[in-house]
Amino acid sequence: MIKCILNNEILKYITEIEKNRYRVASVKISRSVANKLRKNSKKKSSYASNKIEGNPLSEKQVDEVIEMDEHKHFLKPEQEVRNYFLALNYLEEKAKAKEEFSKKLILDVQKLVEKGASKEKIGLRGAMPPGVLFAVYDSQTGKPDYIPPEYSEIPDLLDELVEYVNTTDDHPLIVAAIVHYQLVTIHPFEDGNGRTARLLSGYILDINGYGFNGIGSLEEYFAYDINEYYNSIQMDLPALYYSGRCNPPRPERWFSYFLRMVMLYSNKVCELSENSNGEEVTGSMSYLKGKEKELLLFLIKNYKQEFTPIEVSKKIGVTNRTVINRLSVLVKNGFVEPMLVNQRIRAYTLSEFTRTNEKAIIKRLKAA
Repeated sequence: MIKCILNNEILKYITEIEKNRYRVASVKISRSVANKLRKNSKKKSSYASNKIEGNPLSEKQVDEVIEMDEHKHFLKPEQEVRNYFLALNYLEEKAKAKEEFSKKLILDVQKLVEKGASKEKIGLRGAMPPGVLFAVYDSQTGKPDYIPPEYSEIPDLLDELVEYVNTTDDHPLIVAAIVHYQLVTIHPFEDGNGRTARLLSGYILDINGYGFNGIGSLEEYFAYDINEYYNSIQMDLPALYYSGRCNPPRPERWFSYFLRMVMLYSNKVCELSENSNGEEVTGSMSYLKGKEKELLLFLIKNYKQEFTPIEVSKKIGVTNRTVINRLSVLVKNGFVEPMLVNQRIRAYTLSEFTRTNEKAIIKRLKAA
């Protein structure tokens, strides 16, 4: 099992990530904005993680494929990105339930990653035919890049990893790095090892409060320089698992790389979080005319609870119908919500989006 010895560089990265964690936590994001950011982030992760494995689809194509009807027939590259997106959704639900890391979770994630593949590709790899070596081969030279442990050792190695995750007092960022490295190195499956490792290291981050609300894509940073990613995992060690990769002599190389990527990713999440609401406010307000903006400013200043069109019309000196028409525009753009009683609108209230971004909205309304 790989072990981490903390050095100044590793501690610096952990400190920076902790700072970013608190920066993100201090930003209030409306539910609609957060949902949009999370979905876009999952799409980016599905694109990037499969790109590492050689998937040829562009980011635009991945976006289109994920939005397609699930009953359509998909080519293998299309199925791969949809599978990853599905696995991200699955782990998001597991994280909400605080499900413990387990061998079953590892197997379930790989099954989702390989959905639609042949039965041999799903589940732990077994014995090879006599005289055949199971290895990860270089696509150009045909030589083994990596020869993982014997299939018979896989269950015990996974048990050891699961026990470590559930009993260690190591920092969660270190645990996530170890899960990533160990799953790639144990190589328990015939296919889908890298994607499963990236998904489950992300899960460890998420359940320990380092998932940044599902915003941003860590996989995007691994995919930025694929050679650096692989070199950091391989650490210039021999191809055979038993010749060093089971217990690498310089493991800080992998930990420094992994934590640097998490730091860069968390920097981006801070930027996205801090800018997202402002962009959403500006975008939504661009659909409002002068009188609608005046009404919105009046409502924010005078109504913290529900209100009716008739009472508003009396206060601002216009007809009830005029107020209703202006309110319909505010509802359409997410600033106001109707309150229904027996399918009829009886009153209105300011939306969560408006309450969350009240200061930013007032500032833009006064500048208009």
